[in-house]
Amino acid sequence: MVTNVNKWNIFQGTHSRYLLVSKPHPLLLQRSVAMVDVSKWPLFTLLSAQELASIRQACIFGTSANEAIYITHDDEVYVLGLNCSNCLGTGDSQSTIVPKKLDCLTGKKLVSLSYGSGPHVLLATEEGELYVWGHNGYSQLGNVTTNQGVSPVLVSTNLQNKRVTEVACGSHHSLALTHEGEVFAWGYNNCGQVGSGSTANQPTPRKVSNCLQNKVMVSIACGQTSSMAVADNGEVYGWGYNGNGQLGLGNNGNQLTPCRLIALQGFCVVQIASGYAHSLALTDEGLLYAWGANTYGQLGTGNKSNQLSPVQVMAEKERIVEIAACHSTHTSAAKTQSGQVFMWGQCRGQPIVLPQLTHFTSTDDVFACFATPSVMWRMLSMEHDDFLTVAQSLKKEFDNPETSDLKFSVDGKYIHVHKAVLKIRCEHFRSMFQSHWNEDMKEVIEIDQFSYPVYRSFLEFLYTDSVDLPPEDAIGLLDLATSYCENRLKKLCQHIIKRGITVENAFSLLSAAIRYDAEDLEEFCFKFCVNHLTEVTQTAAFWQIDGNMLKEFISRAGHCGAFKN
Repeated sequence: MVTNVNKWNIFQGTHSRYLLVSKPHPLLLQRSVAMVDVSKWPLFTLLSAQELASIRQACIFGTSANEAIYITHDDEVYVLGLNCSNCLGTGDSQSTIVPKKLDCLTGKKLVSLSYGSGPHVLLATEEGELYVWGHNGYSQLGNVTTNQGVSPVLVSTNLQNKRVTEVACGSHHSLALTHEGEVFAWGYNNCGQVGSGSTANQPTPRKVSNCLQNKVMVSIACGQTSSMAVADNGEVYGWGYNGNGQLGLGNNGNQLTPCRLIALQGFCVVQIASGYAHSLALTDEGLLYAWGANTYGQLGTGNKSNQLSPVQVMAEKERIVEIAACHSTHTSAAKTQSGQVFMWGQCRGQPIVLPQLTHFTSTDDVFACFATPSVMWRMLSMEHDDFLTVAQSLKKEFDNPETSDLKFSVDGKYIHVHKAVLKIRCEHFRSMFQSHWNEDMKEVIEIDQFSYPVYRSFLEFLYTDSVDLPPEDAIGLLDLATSYCENRLKKLCQHIIKRGITVENAFSLLSAAIRYDAEDLEEFCFKFCVNHLTEVTQTAAFWQIDGNMLKEFISRAGHCGAFKN
């Protein structure tokens, strides 16, 4: 069996359907944009190729990464998944593996999305509107009640004439950042995470003031029960639960109102990221600081000791341009200026206490393949241009007369190819196109030992790594693969033949396998013939086989007990 191991996330690198990361933090300059393969998230394998092609933005969320929301190029919003606590917003509590459209959000351009642990969902539109739905046991939807939100509703209380630009969710509390740089908070407040000065739950959005008064905030983030915000001058403020030091204040006392991180004084922070109970900060000089819980090594300090104050991480590495964490995981990730991606913390159950270099091109890949749960730490946005990967470009140019520099003539038909591609992909052609071979000077090469379908499939394989032939033609391609010493192609042909074996063609396939020295295929065909001996011996192919081969088959079948009563 030929299986794509990339369906198992731990094997994944970079592949088929790509998204671009969403708009960077306003203070982040020259941040690189990385392509992300959405097939790393299993839920997206439920979508057809056409549905995947329609995606403009997407987010995977939920306590087990079992819910998804995506927005199409036509600004239609779809959801699918388990639907815990009505977090899909479909108006019912039914789970679905078929995407359902949220009609009330059609035409809305999404700028920010976040989710809690219930989960509850917050969504901000380009017009600054705030829509909410899902779990609401602590009034985290900000609509006064504690009834679950079965469908998206607009939140306006205390936000009239305010334009929401960013949202963030903790486990059961919510934050919203406005265009004017104000922070509003509501929901669960047992540790002061709403920043109101008390521990009473907050049923509607409330402006966070105190030391944030007259400050212009540019970014917000939430841990499970803590809140963080960054000001336009790079100052960092935190409030809420601090039992693991996740507020970075040098102590582990909860804070009911925002407190400035004095330890980062003198640094201009441009990005903040909160994990379950740890925090990361990135400065405008590309320095990375971490603090808080460290049970899984999520601080990247080389040990598992909590840190009550920020400590520098990856100091010996090059400039950091992006950091990543998510309130529902204990995983951390960072990307350097040259594009290297590092991960640490809880990675598929393993504690990694020092930043580990990966083969990924995006921090989003880390969360898709190694975080538990494998949620998205931010919303992803689709690339808008007609980008083609190298593999896609090669596939497109096969048999293209406009770009080719060589033609093969087979059975009176032309196949247009590129010498460079053939030389790179096949040792046979690399030798053929040496200066001392006549073929190197030809513009048309005649092929008479193989049929047109077979030779075309061979050349297409060199461009695509795939074969699409019926079993009967695959025999001829197996002959070619044997002649040209193309072992991978030989295996693919054998796979095709095995899938297409029938009583009628079994003996012909067996003789072909013997002729081309395909031992595995020979054994497979032989067993099939023995298992269906009566039917196979009644086919024309059986009696048309060479006498010696027929004798050999009968002898071998006899030794297997095929003729016993």
